[in-house]
Amino acid sequence: MKRFAATFLSVLFLAVPALAGASVAQAQEGARLRVDLAGLSPRVITSSTTSLTVTGTVTNTGDRRITKPQVRLQVGDRATTERGIGDVLAGAVVKDNPLTEFTPVADVLEPGQSAPLNLTVPLTGPRADRFARSGVYPLLVNVNGTPEFGGPARLGAVSMLMPVLKTGGHAGAAPSMTLLWPLTGNVPHVYAAPYGGPVVLADDRLAAELSGDGRLNALVTSASAAVRNNSNLAKSMCFALDPDLLATVDAMTRGYLVHTDAGNVDGKGAEAAKTWLSELRTLVGGRCVVALPFADADLDALTRIRPGDTGLVARAATGAATIQELTDVTPQTGVLWPDGTPSASVLTALTEAGVRTLLTDVGKLAPAAAGGGVTVQGSTVRVQPTDSLISAAMTGVPTVPGSVTVPATTERAIGGQNGLGALAFRAGLGLAAGQQRPDHLLVAPPRRWDAAPEEFTTYLQQVGDFLNAGLVTATALPTLLAAVPATSGSVGDGGPAPATGVGADVVATLAGLDVKATGLASAMQLDPTKRVKPDDVVEPIRLAELRGASTAWRGLPADAATTNAQAELTAISGRVTVSQPKQTIALASGNSPLPVYVSNDLPVGINARFALDNNTGLRPEEAKDWFFPASGGKNYFLPVEALRAGRFSVDVSLRTPTGTPLGSSARFELTSTEYGAITIIATVAAGVALLLLASRRIYRRVKDARAGRDVVA
Repeated sequence: MKRFAATFLSVLFLAVPALAGASVAQAQEGARLRVDLAGLSPRVITSSTTSLTVTGTVTNTGDRRITKPQVRLQVGDRATTERGIGDVLAGAVVKDNPLTEFTPVADVLEPGQSAPLNLTVPLTGPRADRFARSGVYPLLVNVNGTPEFGGPARLGAVSMLMPVLKTGGHAGAAPSMTLLWPLTGNVPHVYAAPYGGPVVLADDRLAAELSGDGRLNALVTSASAAVRNNSNLAKSMCFALDPDLLATVDAMTRGYLVHTDAGNVDGKGAEAAKTWLSELRTLVGGRCVVALPFADADLDALTRIRPGDTGLVARAATGAATIQELTDVTPQTGVLWPDGTPSASVLTALTEAGVRTLLTDVGKLAPAAAGGGVTVQGSTVRVQPTDSLISAAMTGVPTVPGSVTVPATTERAIGGQNGLGALAFRAGLGLAAGQQRPDHLLVAPPRRWDAAPEEFTTYLQQVGDFLNAGLVTATALPTLLAAVPATSGSVGDGGPAPATGVGADVVATLAGLDVKATGLASAMQLDPTKRVKPDDVVEPIRLAELRGASTAWRGLPADAATTNAQAELTAISGRVTVSQPKQTIALASGNSPLPVYVSNDLPVGINARFALDNNTGLRPEEAKDWFFPASGGKNYFLPVEALRAGRFSVDVSLRTPTGTPLGSSARFELTSTEYGAITIIATVAAGVALLLLASRRIYRRVKDARAGRDVVA
């Protein structure tokens, strides 16, 4: 790792690694060149910084040859307002000046071809004057070229924030800062976790995330090193844990399966799961921990899955016991960090679930205090706001229409660089005269921030340097929450934007599965010998509904979100089955009962009804409830009536009294030589009718014959 040394208030600032693996996508079709940044050093310019280096690659992503591709660095005026910072994050065109002349990248770039980008800028003389004052500056990597059949133009660019720290550049009292460090999976990985069975994962990607350079392993190892090396940073950090992730990793330690099209196979990550969970316990031991909703579920979506019922929201909000059991650390009591600003209905449900404090963006809560807590009017819930500007810098914002500049925050690593810039700005670096900085900054990185391992290390290292330098001061989350809320406010619409909320199709599918699960539970009965509650048996479906409503699925196919819930319902209902007969069943008489063998592998008894489909040859009696004891199987004789003789088939299945299917249908091949009562009556009636018709015809023939003889005589 490259390092640079610079003195700022007697603090050593360390250089960053080279933005490893960062890739910038095209902002729109007009961006014919993709800029992949691999290195930026230093990440903070100080009084002793002598040069600025940017490395990476430039790729022709269009369908035309590009001649004379060339690159230069440009720097804009120091940002003095939040709007100015937001413009840089959005990739807007800002007034800037070149730091370098255009430097050739290659003579020609054919479609799909790449070339290295390597710029080093001496920050001396006039160039040093561009960063003469402390503040946050827009930095632009500008790539020009001449596409075939066109003229010279800007074909690709990346913008980012560059903090500049000069001695004495941050007068006044520094705001306090608390840093949340989220640990949650990219998506929920459980395919099925049926009651009493091993967990089955949809794939084995979680094993890779937990080991080596995997994202979750990097988050833990980088944080472990940071808190060991910087006591100020350790004081400011609070770890946000997803109960679903912890429960899944814990299940992996005992052995697990991975779902494939060819069947389930053994997972390979049990040892990685044990190691990661052990390192996590060491990291969070004795430190601040807060809970995320189970699977980071969208709480507003849960209220739409089951309108008027707070049960799902309560399940999502009460994961503290799981966290305590698996980490030996008690999370902050009654504190939850959901995604987005909860609606009034969600707040009601959370209050009933014992939640007293929410860490969240207060954009839809009016008025919002400048870093202080807000009590929601009409409730006992306190909202502690995360800093929205820093979150936006690290998460990413849309590209400005018509621009070929890609916001730096759409890139995996540069989101961290912009987060540092936004943090420095919010701490008071470069604020315009008369602007007030907040008293406290609650910094919330992206919940699923995906960057190279060294990027996490660099980010924490630089935040720690900010603390050591006095740009911000460390405050533990419990201390922050102990302060009296600064103001009160009312909840706005609270609902997520259509582009970010869980889709209506996902909600509708999960709602339908929830109804089936409820019907399944209502049909079950406690077995006195096994003492297993029906609600415990269907609990995997409820948890799968929470996973289906996870904010992690935003932007992904809707069926991916509901796969787990579908699989859990199938796994439970499939344990009550009608066995397929091995041979044809002969009905001895028209009223012979149909022998049906039913197996119930559930630890509870269940009430169900037989259903006969494609039963043109049989007439079943009126449907009634049958009881099938737990963990057993036997023949049941279903009263039926043969409607015809011969060979025919019928499909037999089971359903709960509310209509939830159990298992799959079984095809019965039947033969019958006897007629049922209805068939006999019909046959006799037909015979009588035939006899009457035949008699009438004979009578008419005899009558006509006699009439003929009389005429001849």
